[in-house]
Amino acid sequence: MNSKPMLVIGLMSGTSADGIDVALARISGAPPRLNVKLIGHTKIGFPRETRKEILHIAEQRPITAGRLSQLDFSLGALYADAALRACQRFRVSPRKIDLIGSHGQTVFHESWANTRCASTLQIGEGAVIAACSGITTVSDFRPPDIALRGQGAPLVPYADYLLYRHPRISRASLNLGGIANITVLPAASKPSQVLGFDTGPANILIDGLVRSFSKGQKQFDRDARLALKGRTIRPLLQELLRDPYLRLAPPKSTGREYYGEGYIRRIISLGRRYHAKPNDLIRVATLFTALSVVDAINRIVLPRTKIQQLIVSGGGAYNPLVLAQIAALLPEIEVVPSSKLGIPEDAKEALAFAMFAYETFHRRPANLPSATGARGPAILGKISYAPPR
Repeated sequence: MNSKPMLVIGLMSGTSADGIDVALARISGAPPRLNVKLIGHTKIGFPRETRKEILHIAEQRPITAGRLSQLDFSLGALYADAALRACQRFRVSPRKIDLIGSHGQTVFHESWANTRCASTLQIGEGAVIAACSGITTVSDFRPPDIALRGQGAPLVPYADYLLYRHPRISRASLNLGGIANITVLPAASKPSQVLGFDTGPANILIDGLVRSFSKGQKQFDRDARLALKGRTIRPLLQELLRDPYLRLAPPKSTGREYYGEGYIRRIISLGRRYHAKPNDLIRVATLFTALSVVDAINRIVLPRTKIQQLIVSGGGAYNPLVLAQIAALLPEIEVVPSSKLGIPEDAKEALAFAMFAYETFHRRPANLPSATGARGPAILGKISYAPPR
């Protein structure tokens, strides 16, 4: 356990399963003064068939144990390849990389709020990543938190705390991935004062509708072009805003199990009542994303902490309609893209898992029980050592 800086790669593939985000960071020190410098970030797409199979499983469709096992190992090889290709792009020798932190691909996540036996499954075998890359790998981060009766999510608030806590400014960090999650950081806060939870859907519904209406030819609504052509169907939007998940108190987390294909079919079915066109439903889903975030901030966050800044990251940070709605409905809060604070919008989650791997390597906990609801701190992940050189 030496204190010299480590070069760590973080790998993240999220709910949308559109590819692998890779971040390379130089990390040193220990909390609360963890020194993190992002060196580079990139994205490696999934092969079309791999993405199709991931989404098939994540929608809880039947699969044999054998095929699930094979996908687990083949994804491990893809993650290793993504790490090595990123090294080429960053012009860094893989031999200089000390550690990989891989989130893996979530194919199932059910919290304690919904079942007597919570569980989570992220595939992309860490031993395969370590063997194929030659780099020691930390993976499977969520189970230790769930074992302590936490939600296993969101984990990113720990990274947000280290990256964004300010001595005088109260901030919130909003990540708009497939699912939207928020971290609330009161000025000069202690870890026990940090609040974090999933607010509801982000890109998952928008992307799902775009794929459905384009028969797979389009994967997302670039610059909200389709939504901006649609009309706002207020009764449908109001019905979506009565979603029971939005009324749950934190700690809470959600995923494709709730906001997946069944939810998208429901939106399409409801749309028929109002003779909605595809762009109308894409617009409604976009507004639902923004308004569910605003609802969570007004109902859960602001009564506890008056925040001055909202730092936005994730793919949804590039959706101008989502950001415009949030900014318009929260006029007293400055909405700031994370890139203005030095971390590109599509790099933060991968960077977070590099930070988690670093903490695990040093045998330190990296969950925040105030965010996940766990009974206490947990050292996250499992270490797969690289084969001897």
